Amino acid sequence: MLQQNLVQKQETKILPQQIQLLNLFHLNTLELEHRIEQELEDNPFLEKKEDEDEDKGDKFAKEQVQDYQDWDEYGYDDIPDYKMEYSNYLPDEEKTFSPLKAGTDFREDLKKQYRLCCNDQEETLLADYLIDSLSDNGLLEIPLDKVAEEYSFSCKTWLEPEAFEQILMNIQKLDPIGIGARSICECLLLQLKAMNKKRPDVQKAICLLQEHYQDLRNRNMDKIMECLHLEEDELKIILELVSSLKMKPVAEVQEGSTPNSHIIPDFLIVQEGDYLEVSLYNQRSSSLFISREWKEIVADSQKNKKDAAAAQYLKNKYQSAQWFVSAIRQREGTMLRIMKAIVNMQYDYFREGDIKLLKPMILKNIADKTGVDISTVSRITCNKYVDTPFGMILLKDLFTEGIINEKGEAISNRVIQVAIEDAIEKEDKKNPYTDQQLVTILAKKGFSIARRTVAKYREILQIPVAQMRSIWA
Repeated sequence: MLQQNLVQKQETKILPQQIQLLNLFHLNTLELEHRIEQELEDNPFLEKKEDEDEDKGDKFAKEQVQDYQDWDEYGYDDIPDYKMEYSNYLPDEEKTFSPLKAGTDFREDLKKQYRLCCNDQEETLLADYLIDSLSDNGLLEIPLDKVAEEYSFSCKTWLEPEAFEQILMNIQKLDPIGIGARSICECLLLQLKAMNKKRPDVQKAICLLQEHYQDLRNRNMDKIMECLHLEEDELKIILELVSSLKMKPVAEVQEGSTPNSHIIPDFLIVQEGDYLEVSLYNQRSSSLFISREWKEIVADSQKNKKDAAAAQYLKNKYQSAQWFVSAIRQREGTMLRIMKAIVNMQYDYFREGDIKLLKPMILKNIADKTGVDISTVSRITCNKYVDTPFGMILLKDLFTEGIINEKGEAISNRVIQVAIEDAIEKEDKKNPYTDQQLVTILAKKGFSIARRTVAKYREILQIPVAQMRSIWA
């Protein structure tokens, strides 16, 4: 039996072009350049203006060639020989730069190692995706179920997390030791298991991390000695062994290596007196335009209705080019609006460069000031840098929560973290401050926070507990 019902409901739908626009917001300067080059290759309607400096350079180069085109004029010129041998010497007005040391990313080395152990093409594809999911310090900070989900959506084939389990175990056998660990504890365990397991201190250290890692973090040394049947001297030897291990597999390699890439900022801040001028590092909307010749071809194809398919194809390409240029303009306008709102809110910080002047700021504050959605602010500020008079800054570092000090003023938690770093840096290395002592020190500076908050900020700063710091000293 057929029935007809009247239902009233609300639905929110996002157009494909809006999704593409949000993806453009997420791109940084280098990624946007690559995206524009792809669009220029795919769409003949889209063109870009050449730089005037390059045109002048080509013009001067051609004139220089014409100067000495006649050998008689060149061969019997009265110019001294030493001036003609300028290529053998370095001009004084030009600076010389030594080339950067060539280096490879640790991910590329891991992929090469994995291919030496495995010939299965499908497995190497999964291994490559898992290696690319590692953080910059070599840890796998993303859960395997999330990795499997993202891979399934990107490749349109559903995979269970168990498919990555064995591959992750194989990656953890590669160099450097501890690579692919899902936590600091697992990284330490991988290094211990690579040692001689017959050593008593290695056996006890493995048992300590596997069964009493939380007790170690909470400094329950009495409980650890009781459970592992250890004396105080034996526990000290085990802790010295654990402290000699690397907390992160590739942290030391990255610190000692020469970077082979440069950060290209997305924004520029120039200070002129008390005024801060905000601009984009590279404004591309002014250099993109639609070809006039192809416009005329579209107009002619609309008049000539013989080939409707070709006319529709040209029309779609023309509309796509129009949308892309408009999207780039909208992206740049939104970026400037959001960056100016950030500078207005953090004016004192950008003017002085003192981290103590950083105010608490969340995404919602900027969204309210600019009238855009919070997700748009997140995409604009994600993985983007601003070049300031006091250095390069990652925009995400400017967004911090705040606490209220004794004067009733809102203080950024980043200021608290800097105060904790300063206190620990000035402490007696043989008798370091405990978290409770840090609470007292911060209270004298006007920051009233709990011991748990100090422990939380200390872990964010990757500073070990007092017991571990005293051993390292």
